[in-house]
Amino acid sequence: MNHHPSHPEHQRPSPSFWARPGAKAWITLVLVTGFYLMREHWGHITGWWPYLLLVACPLMHLMHGHGSHQHGNSSEPDSAQRDKTREDK
Repeated sequence: MNHHPSHPEHQRPSPSFWARPGAKAWITLVLVTGFYLMREHWGHITGWWPYLLLVACPLMHLMHGHGSHQHGNSSEPDSAQRDKTREDK
């Protein structure tokens, strides 16, 4: 049996991002900076809300995980086919 400290069984997994003190400090800094920027520029932000929402919609669509969608790979019929077969009965 190998008892060397570099053996994979004895290595501890690295802590998650949220458990690191440096990450918490960066998150806090970003939140505080964002608060002050929004506070100082709120008048400018409120005028751009409709445009920001219009830009956010396609961005959210692009960032959505498309890997979970099944395009014809399933043996189960899609909803349009199920509805048609129910109407035929």
